[in-house]
Amino acid sequence: MNDGSFKVRLMKADDFDAVVAIDEKVLKARRPEYYEMKFERLVRSRDYVPASLVAEKADGTVVGFVMGEIYMGEYGIFQEQATLDTLGIDPDYQHKGIGKQLMDEFVGHLKKLGVQKIYTLVTWNDSKMIHFFGSNQFTPSRTINLERVL
Repeated sequence: MNDGSFKVRLMKADDFDAVVAIDEKVLKARRPEYYEMKFERLVRSRDYVPASLVAEKADGTVVGFVMGEIYMGEYGIFQEQATLDTLGIDPDYQHKGIGKQLMDEFVGHLKKLGVQKIYTLVTWNDSKMIHFFGSNQFTPSRTINLERVL
């Protein structure tokens, strides 16, 4: 559980290196290009409202993050839906309540902005992520994600 040794705050451009490093530790692959695109939206896009948070220790070390977006529709009309597209907890800090705290604060942040529904995608056989999202009140949606391999 969370022993109070970390806090959750809005993500900043300066968090880029820490986010990339956590992602690499989790996936065992480096994806800076993906995060360059994500941080570009976070910092500069006018079509998306950033909804990204980090968890950090008292010394400022980032140990987890959640990234999502709220889409601004035509003519800047706010949508009541958001996406959660990236989540990462440093493996050295997993199973300490950080993911739950990030999720609670992420949902609270979105509620304050008027969001009524959050979408995310999980690989159908990733039982750990399905369990995590299920324990955070996510349920299967009524849509089916289809793909075609070429």
